[in-house]
Amino acid sequence: MRSREYDLEFRERSTRIRDAGAGLLVLSALLWGWCAILLMTDYTVEGWQGRTNECAARLFAEDGTANEGVWKGDYCAAERDWPEALAVLGLSIPVSLVGTALFTTGHVSRRLSGHSQAMRELDRLADEREQREKGAGA
Repeated sequence: MRSREYDLEFRERSTRIRDAGAGLLVLSALLWGWCAILLMTDYTVEGWQGRTNECAARLFAEDGTANEGVWKGDYCAAERDWPEALAVLGLSIPVSLVGTALFTTGHVSRRLSGHSQAMRELDRLADEREQREKGAGA
């Protein structure tokens, strides 16, 4: 395989790696958004005998409806519990780490490939210049 063909294939692979990393970063951002929705939005819960209860957001409720629990006849604490939100947040960490690593690897590989191509071009131009100078001097 010629070096130009190999370089183009290398750049395509680097682009695919970078795009996969960007996709994982988008997925991680969606997980963060889901966690934010779970923690910052008010919600309703169907309680005992079909009653509907309005519940305050988990993040902003200190002693409100979200923390009182079923023992007081309130089902808000059981509906959106902290472990669910923290599990979503915890899941986003490895996804974002892998996404960052892939994105960085793909981007740096592509940049290095472009740099080496530019260096080869500069070497070729320098060689042509030397040959012209030798031809003109003889």
